[in-house]
Amino acid sequence: MHSQSKRASAILEAVARGLVSFEPSVTEYWFEVVEVGLESTPARDNWRKLMQNLVTHFPGHGTLFEEKYLEGKSEGKAEGKAEDILRVLTVRGVPVSDDVRNHVTACTDLDTLTTWFDRSLTVSRAEDLFSAEEDDPAAS
Repeated sequence: MHSQSKRASAILEAVARGLVSFEPSVTEYWFEVVEVGLESTPARDNWRKLMQNLVTHFPGHGTLFEEKYLEGKSEGKAEGKAEDILRVLTVRGVPVSDDVRNHVTACTDLDTLTTWFDRSLTVSRAEDLFSAEEDDPAAS
């Protein structure tokens, strides 16, 4: 039985190494699929330990996996914030031109989007989201 346990561990390690080569969301999905499939076996506990080491072994070291994960996370936050800005304007009845929509959705800077979100709560025209940037050359 001991050799079967070693063989199972080796197989799980190989699967885990292969999975980290995918996009982070795909990797996370398949990590969970394997974990669920292992049910409440000792192999599941080994899988969880292995999974933790593979995903968090070098936090803060700027590995490609970490960069792609953080980039995706940041892009997701920016997309969500841009959607929130456009939603607020729509709910408030403020018309949003294609130019404004494109400008907001193209922005990936969370600080800028936060400023625009705050302004979206009070502006009377969607174009006024950007008014301070036009007045302040340092803001571009």
